[in-house]
Amino acid sequence: MFDWFINLHPVVQAGLAGIVTWFFTALGSSLVFFMGEINRKLLDAMNGFAAGVMIAASFWSLLAPSIEYAEAGGYGKWSFFPALVGFVAGGLFLSLLDKIIPHMHMDKTRSEAEGVPTQLSSTFLLFLAITIHNIPEGLSVGVAYGAVGSGLANASMASAISLTLGIALQNFPEGSALAMPIRANGNSRWRAFNLGQASALVEIIGAILGAWLVTQMTVILPYALAFAAGAMIFVCVEELIPESQSNGNEDLATLALIAGFAVMMVLDVALG
Repeated sequence: MFDWFINLHPVVQAGLAGIVTWFFTALGSSLVFFMGEINRKLLDAMNGFAAGVMIAASFWSLLAPSIEYAEAGGYGKWSFFPALVGFVAGGLFLSLLDKIIPHMHMDKTRSEAEGVPTQLSSTFLLFLAITIHNIPEGLSVGVAYGAVGSGLANASMASAISLTLGIALQNFPEGSALAMPIRANGNSRWRAFNLGQASALVEIIGAILGAWLVTQMTVILPYALAFAAGAMIFVCVEELIPESQSNGNEDLATLALIAGFAVMMVLDVALG
C-alpha cells in the first residue's frame, strides 16, 4: 500500500512528511472558525501533551538511535560522544535563536517580548515564537528519513513514520493554541488561521534540509539526530512546560504531558 512512498528519494519522503505535519497544524488552526476562544485548561493540557510527545521523540526517535549509530560506526566506549555534542549544540542553537529572533510567548505582554528590540505587532511576535518552536521538529523528521535513505542498519521506515505521526499529533493542538490567541487579539478568523498554519511551513523546509544534509554527509547522522533532540528539549523546558504550569492547571498539564509521552513511546516502539 505504501510501496510508492517507500520507493521515493528520502528528500522527497521528508518533504511529504513535512507537509503532513504542516497539515495537522492547519487542521488545528481551522478550529478558530468554529470556536470563539480556547479554554485555558484545554490550552494548558495541549501544551503539556505537546511537551510529552517531544520529550519521548527526543529519546526514542533521536538520542537512542544516535548512540546506536555511533556504536555501529566504531566509536566504541565513546559512542556517547556524537549524542552529547549534538544534543548540547541543538540546545545552544535554539538558545541563540531565542535571543536573536524577536518573539513573544502567549502568557506575556508586548513589553515582555524576547529577542532583539522590534516594532513588530504582538500578533506577529506570537507567530514567530511558534515558528522557532517548529524548526527542530522539521529537522528531526528530515534526519529520520535521511537515515533510512542512507541505508544505515538501525534506521527503519516504520520509525521515521512513527516520528512523523507523533509530531503531527502534537501539531494539531499547537495550531489551535496559536490561532485562538491571535483571534482574541482582535484579528479576523482568516488572519488567525493563516498565521497559525503558516507557523508550520518551516517544518517542511527543515525536513527537506535535514534529509538532504544527512544523505550528503552520512558521517554527521548521529550528531544531527542528537542536535534535533537538544533543540526540542530546549523548546519543551523553555516554553511548553512553563506555559502549561503557570495558570493553576498544573496537575492537568502534567497528566497531559504523561499522556503525550506515552502516545509517542507506543508509536515509536510499536511501529519502529
